[in-house]
Amino acid sequence: MNNELYINRELSWLEFNKRVLDEAENKENPLMERIKFLSIFCSNFDEFFNVRVGSLRDMVNAGYIKEDPAGLNPKHQLKAISIKAQELSSELYRLYRSEILPELEKNNIHFLSLADLTEEDKKYLHKYFNEMVFPILTPHAVDCSRPFPHLQDKTLNMGVFLKKDTPDAERFFATVQIPSILPRMVFLPAKNKVYRIFMLEDLISMHIKNLFLGHIVISVNSYRIIRNADLTIEEEEAEDLLREIENSIKQRKWGQAVKLEVRNNAEEDLCSYLTKELDIHQRDVYYQNGPLNLSFLMDLYNLPGFDSIKDPKFIPLNKEIFKGRNIFSVIKEQDVLLHHPYDSFNPVLDFINQAAKDPKVLAIKQTLYRVSGNSPVIKSLINAAENGKQVTVLVELKARFDEEKNIIWARRLEKAGCHVIYGLVGLKTHSKITLILRKEGNSIKRYVHLSTGNYNDITAKLYTDIGLFTSNERFGQDASKIFNMLSGYSEIENLEKIILAPMFFRKAIEKLIFREMENAKKGKKAEIIIKINSLVDPGIIELLYQASQKGVQIYLIVRGVCSLKPGIPDISDNIKVKSIVGRFLEHSRIFWFYNDGDEKYFLSSADLMTRNLDRRVETFFPVLEKELKKELWEILQGNIKDNVKGKIMLSDGTYVKDNSGSEKFSIQNYLMDKKKKELK
Repeated sequence: MNNELYINRELSWLEFNKRVLDEAENKENPLMERIKFLSIFCSNFDEFFNVRVGSLRDMVNAGYIKEDPAGLNPKHQLKAISIKAQELSSELYRLYRSEILPELEKNNIHFLSLADLTEEDKKYLHKYFNEMVFPILTPHAVDCSRPFPHLQDKTLNMGVFLKKDTPDAERFFATVQIPSILPRMVFLPAKNKVYRIFMLEDLISMHIKNLFLGHIVISVNSYRIIRNADLTIEEEEAEDLLREIENSIKQRKWGQAVKLEVRNNAEEDLCSYLTKELDIHQRDVYYQNGPLNLSFLMDLYNLPGFDSIKDPKFIPLNKEIFKGRNIFSVIKEQDVLLHHPYDSFNPVLDFINQAAKDPKVLAIKQTLYRVSGNSPVIKSLINAAENGKQVTVLVELKARFDEEKNIIWARRLEKAGCHVIYGLVGLKTHSKITLILRKEGNSIKRYVHLSTGNYNDITAKLYTDIGLFTSNERFGQDASKIFNMLSGYSEIENLEKIILAPMFFRKAIEKLIFREMENAKKGKKAEIIIKINSLVDPGIIELLYQASQKGVQIYLIVRGVCSLKPGIPDISDNIKVKSIVGRFLEHSRIFWFYNDGDEKYFLSSADLMTRNLDRRVETFFPVLEKELKKELWEILQGNIKDNVKGKIMLSDGTYVKDNSGSEKFSIQNYLMDKKKKELK
């Protein structure tokens, strides 16, 4: 393997998060949208350190020295990550201080420092502290009888150096956890319709002496720890997978520290003390020129009265075909494609809700990966079981950071009488599939929904995903076989339409690419367009390089991580890569192959990552109807055309704005406008 032909996965991810930060920097975005992207950047960053950096730390600790396809071993990756992440962190706070804060002030939102407070303000804050904050705080002194506490992941803390109020007293350390149950922003009484905000940590710092009576406070500063939260579950040895995951969730809060954040005005003694106590390298200390963890800024987005500095509201619309009709009648007549969030998610909810109530429905089978906190899907499934339907639900307990929520849902479903499956040993079930069996006359009719995204009514308004409704019997038979495999010991064979990972997906993709290569060798037109979230798998990348060298024209729309290098002479000069980061998270996976004029369209729950191809249950399924293919073609061409949010990847892994086209075009704006016109 030639390491020069691959980009390290982690560095590619950091480039993706930089594109998120670019949207926070983009002055064409309304101010509140810029704040939203800034907050998303911070949340993304935390998860990256929790999982990816945490995993690399585990590898280093285990003595793992194998290189990745880009030629970097775990130690080299951590060093490269640190350099790039420090750069991004500095850019984040430069943007916050030099652009975001001044713009907020222009819009009557002021963050106050201690020097900005009037006596009246101080009285208000003193009262708030004594009534709401002080009773919750617990100072933790560190000495020979009270060791340094094991602080939870992502908690915000105050580090305090003190000494007794006596001559020649020695200095000692104490820490105070800032309560996450209280809002980070304390809103002072408004003046002249101006929001005036004082940070909770600054309020605690103001009153820190109240916590250490009889002592002199030498210094106080905030700090924050990010820990390794990458769960390791020994599935093969687990007697009870649910209980094993519950135990692992508890351990997640206490993993090894992988990142320390401090204010840039923190004294060196604090950083030295914390790095020693946390056993963390100096390069993993991030000095922030502002409040730690700026993701709290998302709360500003919900302030009333600022619609003028937000994107215009968009309400997903129901397709005309569903209005006033029984959903099974519609699907029985024709396949239907839903493109969220432009098309409402309501038909998916109605599909399950109507099935729960319909006396003709005998059974509902569904996979659940991530659902919302107050999921209407879960409520409908519970209702169905209570109505006497046979309900089978695969709840994937290993969905990262949703494990706890999924355990709660699994237990509620079981209590209602649903047959709950916890996933397969060694595999995550990432496929999104619902099968409803309905008695019609003297036979049973199968209705199927397949999707690129989760059954989550909240993210369906924020992520672009595509779902397919069909009553095609071949899809129905395939769905039945898949659920038999998931719930029992049945082996999968003879699937007609739905291609399943990890059994068949890789071979299917390879076959489709090889077919284009064969056509190119014969001098025929050969093209591939793939829209996904991530492209990492070395085998698929190598095959795409081979296809490019044979003359296949390849356009890849990869929102996030891309380890392939486009535009390398004689290697990948027929490959173009684009990323779109916009108002909605581009999450749909679409695959198109020219196939000598007999064009093939597929949708999938999977990205082209080794984990999706080899270690997850995923669906890859064709779209057959001509009109639906036209919808997908419009989406693909619009993504290629997008020169507003689209960025082109260069062969070194960096991205530049797509300046092609004589007129500005945004695929997301186009599809929103199109839906609004349909409403009229």
